[in-house]
Amino acid sequence: MPRASERRSAASQRHADTVRFVLFEARPAGLAFNQLVRSSELSPHQARAGLACLRDIIAERGWPPLIWTRKDGYQFCTDPAELQAYEVAVIREKLTEIRRFITGVVAPHAALQPKGRWIKHLNTQLSSVESTLDV
Repeated sequence: MPRASERRSAASQRHADTVRFVLFEARPAGLAFNQLVRSSELSPHQARAGLACLRDIIAERGWPPLIWTRKDGYQFCTDPAELQAYEVAVIREKLTEIRRFITGVVAPHAALQPKGRWIKHLNTQLSSVESTLDV
């Protein structure tokens, strides 16, 4: 059975189609989330489900990536400079999140149980992720 993140309901696929249609209508401009909700006539929950499903569909079908910027909101993008800026921003955000998890949760746990098998495994995994994201 596929993982929850890999399952897509028929409803989320319909929402993804609606979101895609609305974003294509707005091109080349993007839409802020509240504009997307109003334009699509979906609830905020439905719009989020549609965006998540749309990202999966985009990956499967090789469509232009969907990005979000504070300035322009959600939009399809093919400009390499914009894509790179978005990717760098997302990686920095994730790296910060992982570092805070390490320093705020894992390190104190390791101090409590320095010889724990789980801590050794977790430290190895997180160090690998951190070094990969640093690249």
